Amino acid sequence: MSRTAESTGDFDAVSRVLDAFRAGEPVLVHDFDDREGETDLVYPAGAVGPADVARMRNDAGGLVCVALPNDVSESLGLPFMDDVLDHPAASSHDLAYDSRSSFSFTVNHRDSFTGITDRDRAMTISRLAPVAQAARAGDYDADDFGGEFRAPGHVHLLRGAPNLLSDRQGHTELGLAMADEAGIPPAVVVCEMLDDETGAALSKDAARDYADRHGFAFVDGDGLIDELV
Repeated sequence: MSRTAESTGDFDAVSRVLDAFRAGEPVLVHDFDDREGETDLVYPAGAVGPADVARMRNDAGGLVCVALPNDVSESLGLPFMDDVLDHPAASSHDLAYDSRSSFSFTVNHRDSFTGITDRDRAMTISRLAPVAQAARAGDYDADDFGGEFRAPGHVHLLRGAPNLLSDRQGHTELGLAMADEAGIPPAVVVCEMLDDETGAALSKDAARDYADRHGFAFVDGDGLIDELV
């Protein structure tokens, strides 16, 4: 499938991206040329199965992370790691692309074995969607989370900024803003797309080609902000 009539320039219309997200399909999100300049493969967490984890590790190659919004993270007692780490390595964050990292801790579902297989990670990831929805409704708390997940594990959790794109404009917030707009549970998977030949981030043109080959929507951060903020 090639670009549809909804495409504008290099990117697809936000409406196509949101329709894909509602249908449980992955989308490609390029943030900004003057930020990370990276494209992430982004999934609704509840739609992820073992084959999707395989796609992320084989076709994308970055870290497989699940982003949760600030209110859900508060309900589940999930901290920013840089707030709780007591080590010299955590004393200063010289990030060229932002003021702070979104990382919380890592988890495995307690029904997983090692936690790293495609099946195990898909189990952990997909379960985080109904958990996030229940936490937002006040029906699931930190004790419930501890009963279902163990830490450390193999799925990286990211905590969104309190006001999402008004506070921070990373893939974490872009993905969560898409989930809110699409009306799906507030948990999204983000995985950076890397280039096997250069070892760098996959170029925007190569990401566009990948999206075309697989029939995935491709959007940039500016387009999302124009529509969602």
